[in-house]
Amino acid sequence: MENNQITVHGRVQGVGFRAATKQIAEQIGVSGWVKNQPDGTVLIEAEGEHGKLQEFIKKIDEGPTPFSKVEALDVKNNDQINDYKKFKVVQ
Repeated sequence: MENNQITVHGRVQGVGFRAATKQIAEQIGVSGWVKNQPDGTVLIEAEGEHGKLQEFIKKIDEGPTPFSKVEALDVKNNDQINDYKKFKVVQ
């Protein structure tokens, strides 16, 4: 089990990005949360098996909605596992 904190840069607010991120997480089997940041980025905390997290990150990097444009991802590995039960959108 791994926990990654992912900051997504680009056109990622106001384009259905968080809802699409939740959908992808549920399809792959990753838990955690996603929320908009005041600086225009989106912050994701995702937990799951290494392979699932890699697949999740790849899909996020591709831009999960037609209107989003991901310019960069900052991925940090967290030592703490929170054992989230599901993936949710945080307001």
